[in-house]
Amino acid sequence: MPINITMPALSPTMEEGNLAKWLVKEGDKVAPGDVIAEIETDKATMEVEAVDEGTVAKIVVPAGTEAVKVNALIAILAGEGEDVKDAAAAGGASAEAPKPAAAPAEAKAEAPKAEAAKPQAEQPVADAAPAASTPAPKAASGERIFASPLARRLAKEAGLDLSAVSGSGPHGRVVKADVEKAAASGTAKAAPAAAAASQAAAPAMAKGPSDDAVLKLFAEGSYELLPHDGMRKTIASRLTESTQTVPSYTVSMDCELDALMKLRAEINASAPVKKTEKGEVPAFKLSVNDFIIKAMALALRDVPMANASWTSTARVLHKHADVGVAVAIPDGLITPIVRKAEQKTLSAISNEVKDLAKRARDKKLKPEEYQGGTTSVSNLGMYGVSSFTSIVNLPQASIVSIGAGVEKPVVRNGEIKIGTVMTATFAFDHRVIDGALGAELASAFKRYVENPMAMLV
Repeated sequence: MPINITMPALSPTMEEGNLAKWLVKEGDKVAPGDVIAEIETDKATMEVEAVDEGTVAKIVVPAGTEAVKVNALIAILAGEGEDVKDAAAAGGASAEAPKPAAAPAEAKAEAPKAEAAKPQAEQPVADAAPAASTPAPKAASGERIFASPLARRLAKEAGLDLSAVSGSGPHGRVVKADVEKAAASGTAKAAPAAAAASQAAAPAMAKGPSDDAVLKLFAEGSYELLPHDGMRKTIASRLTESTQTVPSYTVSMDCELDALMKLRAEINASAPVKKTEKGEVPAFKLSVNDFIIKAMALALRDVPMANASWTSTARVLHKHADVGVAVAIPDGLITPIVRKAEQKTLSAISNEVKDLAKRARDKKLKPEEYQGGTTSVSNLGMYGVSSFTSIVNLPQASIVSIGAGVEKPVVRNGEIKIGTVMTATFAFDHRVIDGALGAELASAFKRYVENPMAMLV
């Protein structure tokens, strides 16, 4: 029988993606593990592998199609010995391909008319996904279940509830072996209808004024519209969720940087050189931000109760400090993660951050490189910002915002001196980190910043 290939969920939070490129064509034979397509998510471009063997009978969603919903039909395979034409007709009879997104028109001096000016997010979903597609399964809590396409198909055929299957893949992803194990043991029966009813009854998030109401506030010809891309939609959704659900508070600390700046200069001056195509270059070059990342990681190690996340039934106490580093990319923001930062040397952190930042700008990060994390660092000091407050990035419970180092009068041993002072502002999720605990973490961070030799031992 025909094998349907659907848009995979490449991350736990993925709702839709752009089908950037097909690497196979109709009539090609594929085997499990063959790369067949490239999918653009909100953060990266990823390769999709075939999970079944067969012949490509029909490509349902053409390359270049945007906003294809997860689990939407994108192609059909003919099984071994099956006629390709019959498979294409049988598998695609009830599905209609989404229309490729139209190329953006060139900017005009006058504003577009109201009907043509609606943002892309408001277009009917029927143009973005096949009518026959089914929504990705969700757990009773409303969260998407992260599973491979093959695992989803096997679970559906066996009548299993994916939310009751324990995943053994990366980040708890449900794979084929998990479904087969659950089917053999009988531990994952079909989900009760009550769960769906509960999900349907969940209150909708508050919405602001309509698009038309906003546009009416501005004179015609005084603006242009920039439709939201996937990254902008995700940023808006995640930050709205955080501000609506997290009871956050802030703590600020002034940290003297003179000792850190001196040590940084000494370490960089003594860095070994390595030979490259461009000649000899230092093996590493530490930035102030590298010290900040290390200081935050060590502070979380010293105050383990603050290295936690919130769930409705328990606090998740993390064994390592996985520090996200906010990286600005064209018209967006991404936070790649330095895993086990408390165990890494400053030089290793420095080189890893440079690599992650470069691949983030090229949209080449893997989901596991920017999802999760136990805290984050956001540094706007290079722009001259003295202090600011960031929004907690769920499921993390803390984030530190770093301002510029500024020369100020400081008192040392009863005397007024000129010192370089940096303001660090912490935002905490009060459900996880109470005021005294947050202050303890901020104090530990300050100790490492002002006594940086402690980061080397």
